[in-house]
Amino acid sequence: MVTPGGLVVLTDRRMAREPVTSVVRAAVLGGAEWVILRERDLPYAARVELCDELRSVVPAGRLIVAGPDPLGGDAVHLAATDPRPGSSVRLVGRSCHDSSGLSDVDYVTLSPIYPTVSKPGYGPALGASAAARLAGKRAWLALGGVDSAGRAAECAAAGASGVAVMGAVMRADDPEGVARELAAAFRPQAVSPS
Repeated sequence: MVTPGGLVVLTDRRMAREPVTSVVRAAVLGGAEWVILRERDLPYAARVELCDELRSVVPAGRLIVAGPDPLGGDAVHLAATDPRPGSSVRLVGRSCHDSSGLSDVDYVTLSPIYPTVSKPGYGPALGASAAARLAGKRAWLALGGVDSAGRAAECAAAGASGVAVMGAVMRADDPEGVARELAAAFRPQAVSPS
């Protein structure tokens, strides 16, 4: 099972400086390996249309849809309370803020790792080391406040599979450059054999 890793970009059309497909295209050019389509408030037809647009700019098999409906794909990212979809979905992730919800999915996002501009007052911040302890052996993405090369590197050193970034890329004047900086800084640390 391939799980998301490296730089993972979450969409937010409301904060994007350009159309979200353009921002995502630039982020992918900069090194984003996966994309999670959020936009759960869009009417269904508009969400399907946006999903199709994103599939044209995201590497094949690397678009994950937030919510239990994969919109014609086979990868979803669930909120803490979303039901797990049927067996036709090959990759299931879940947003977690504590240890609940860790057992029935392929990977989790743990958040917030750092204080975040996108969701002020949301927290308290877990920190990368505490998130790693919480995840245990489960693949995890660090989400929340990962807005600098130093923070991305700290998450890699703590054992994150990747960093999930929304605001730093969506709000960027140069989303390709920001993605390049964060992707380059995130290098999973090799675990030495014991």
